Amino acid sequence: MSRPPTFVPPPCASARTLRTARGDFAVLDAVPADGVRRRGTVLLLPGFTGSKEDFIALLEPLTAAGYRAVTVDGRGQYETPGPDDVAAYAQEELARDVLAQAAALSEEGDEDRGGGSAGRLHLLGHSLGGQIARAAVLLDAGPFATLTLMSSGPAAIVPEQRTRARMLADALAALSMDEVWQAMRAMEPPPPQEAATGAEGDGGAGSGEALRARWLLHSPAQLIATGRQLSTEPDRVSELAALPLPKHVISGERDDTWPVPLLDNMARRLDAHRTVIRGAEHSPNTDRPAETAAALAGFWRRTG
Repeated sequence: MSRPPTFVPPPCASARTLRTARGDFAVLDAVPADGVRRRGTVLLLPGFTGSKEDFIALLEPLTAAGYRAVTVDGRGQYETPGPDDVAAYAQEELARDVLAQAAALSEEGDEDRGGGSAGRLHLLGHSLGGQIARAAVLLDAGPFATLTLMSSGPAAIVPEQRTRARMLADALAALSMDEVWQAMRAMEPPPPQEAATGAEGDGGAGSGEALRARWLLHSPAQLIATGRQLSTEPDRVSELAALPLPKHVISGERDDTWPVPLLDNMARRLDAHRTVIRGAEHSPNTDRPAETAAALAGFWRRTG
């Protein structure tokens, strides 16, 4: 799970509800300051067990580069409620949610923020969000100017992670969300700031209490369904490569979910721009946000 440095939005961003034809979604909407040239709008999709706050450290550098950045909780994630039915989280349903989000952003435009129409969007998905983003553009690439896959591989996650996803699904079927959280915490070492102090912090810096509060609002059905998707996802790289859409594969230099050489190979198959963020692992958005934002903005500028 990504550990955002804080759950408090920066001054450039506001928490709001994005109303779409497929329901309401909680978003953080970050807008460039007056006087900054507006270069476009970015829609960011978080990964498994994550939320819109996973991108919070990217918002200030992206808006400084001229991009409006909208990061979203998908259905059943954190502050966007979802049904208890596992079938409601089929990948195509989640992909159609993304298309509805893109349509809503295009329809509302940017006029009250001084930027004109939102136009075609840059779409970015992290991990699970990347596979949902891929499914969305394969349904309809029309709303999007580019696609960025961040730490998101060509097919199913590695066997060790599949085992973890299956264990999580079994636990969610038998235990409460809080009981599952306590079991996960017992199985994993604490993050560095907690190991040093023996405490869970004060709600900032991805503290245990803030992460727990997020976890408790996730839908168990969403976690079960998307965990299965990650474990069974087929290779759709050839389908994606056939789309005339500029593509970017970005990751850290280490990844325990999809090995980096596998991501390198996927980028070659896609004829995609490839970025490796030094010093980052599965979540470059939180591990090295300044370097990650610079790489993203550079790609979007080059693709117009």
